[in-house]
Amino acid sequence: MLKVSNISFQYTPKKEILSNISFTLNAGQHLCIMGESGSGKSTLLKAVYGLLDLKDGTVFWKDQQVLGPSFHLVPGMDFFKYVAQDFDLMPYTSVSENIGKFLSRFYPEEKERRTKELLEVIEMSEFANEKVKTLSGGQQQRVAIARALAKEPELILLDEPFGQIDNFKKNSLRRKLFSYLKEKNISCIVATHDGDDALSFADKMMVLKNKQVVANDSPRNLYENPPEQYVAALFDDVNEIYLEGEKRLLYPHQIKISENSTHKATVIRSYFKGFYWLIEARFNSQIIFFQNFEKIASKKEVSLSFIK
Repeated sequence: MLKVSNISFQYTPKKEILSNISFTLNAGQHLCIMGESGSGKSTLLKAVYGLLDLKDGTVFWKDQQVLGPSFHLVPGMDFFKYVAQDFDLMPYTSVSENIGKFLSRFYPEEKERRTKELLEVIEMSEFANEKVKTLSGGQQQRVAIARALAKEPELILLDEPFGQIDNFKKNSLRRKLFSYLKEKNISCIVATHDGDDALSFADKMMVLKNKQVVANDSPRNLYENPPEQYVAALFDDVNEIYLEGEKRLLYPHQIKISENSTHKATVIRSYFKGFYWLIEARFNSQIIFFQNFEKIASKKEVSLSFIK
């Protein structure tokens, strides 16, 4: 089990990046860390991996303390793997050679089997013999993930792992990767901006804001009962609306047109989203967004109901 207790970190005396962060993660669990840029997500991953010297707080994996560069000639823990946003690949060697870099040459059959298995996980079997320098940024990102998994770490840390991957590949890759991690009982921490990474694949979700943890719960609980607008906005557009003196946080799908309602709004514009339209409207002197299956003309007045 990973146990992070009251860690704080600052690069300079006047710039604290993390403040009093605590959480736990069991073997095989997946944690998604979300927050706006600069909230400390990447720094937290580095601290957990052992790339930073912590003056306050501790990080333990099982009974072993994770220590920083002052204690290890080569920073980082052998039983963890960390995939940063810069991939640190070998550009002039093949995809297969990059993935098999840390696998023993004394067991060539096992090395070949593991390499093929991971090529399938990242959906790049046809690129096995391509030199890494010829690949796109998204393809290199996938190779970096496969290389990190080659020796089956106990915990893998992924920093924006799908940030450079095309949408049409992203969904399929996520399903294969997170299923593989569950199958192998590999713990995972993902730092991301994408709410889909949390909703579909994470067991736990932690939200960072202003250097601190502002929410830590299951993704479903945080989606259905966000403690504040900042948390809800990580998943979707969110409306902060006052009704009968009470503040409510509502996603666009929770606002519907209803002929019987006394709540009136004036449509500003409609945005085509595929199987529905996102409607921007003015309601009680504020801008709100709601969903509708048809486009609505600008300046038209509509009646709205609010669903919780």
